[in-house]
Amino acid sequence: MTKQAYYQRIKAFYIKEQQHKVIFELVHKIRVKMPQTGTRKLFEHIQDELIKNNVKIGRDALFDLLRSHGMLVKKTKRFHITTDSKHFFYKSPNLLKETALIHAEQVFVSDITYIKIDGGHSYLALVTDVYSKKIMGWKLDNNMKVALVKDALQMAYKNCIHNHKNIIHHSDRGIQYYCPDFSEFAQNKGFILSTTQKYDPYENAVAERINGILKYEFGLKYNIKNIQIAQKMVAQAVKTYNNERLHWSLDLKTPQTVHRQYNKQIYKSYAKKAA
Repeated sequence: MTKQAYYQRIKAFYIKEQQHKVIFELVHKIRVKMPQTGTRKLFEHIQDELIKNNVKIGRDALFDLLRSHGMLVKKTKRFHITTDSKHFFYKSPNLLKETALIHAEQVFVSDITYIKIDGGHSYLALVTDVYSKKIMGWKLDNNMKVALVKDALQMAYKNCIHNHKNIIHHSDRGIQYYCPDFSEFAQNKGFILSTTQKYDPYENAVAERINGILKYEFGLKYNIKNIQIAQKMVAQAVKTYNNERLHWSLDLKTPQTVHRQYNKQIYKSYAKKAA
């Protein structure tokens, strides 16, 4: 090797090392807020900054770089039953089977998931707009009484911006959503009730997916010291999710952006999307 080639190789190595440093700093900045963000979404988030810093790297090369440093997202399992469907209240039909999603605030889906805290569990009720995937309302408490889901729906109702008189409210067959206290509360606000008919999670796929995103991408799957800290973590997670997390189903836009657009995107029926 010539002296010139030797120094050129050293220079190239130094430049590459500096570029990797920039990449890791950008990735770290995103994953502080969204720890489980995958490589393809990371690339979408940071590509403008890469151009500003004159760093040239493709999506596949970024994948290889993160893999070589053990920075790929690992899959995790989840388990905990939060649905009590053994009751005798009237069950609403599943209105989403034939519903074509054409605008925001057309269909809300609700579900309950658990958050581990020292000494037990707390429970998080979420209400999500199916079209935009925006979390419209939530409530965290140490029990699964009907007030939990009522408060989450009340927040969602207050956060509506498109002034629809009737919105489909879809949920699983949990007793909280079937009892007269909740059904009367929801119907008095103009919601049309819809529920799953089977135990198949795909019948409430969007709600299940949002539960998983908050827990496994925003650190809510870990044991939290107390419910007060959990409240703050959930509030921050929802804010970041709505305003910063990109969705493939939204053409790599955020839920907040799509929600404000109202009906700029055309979706297939909910049944086909969930299948």
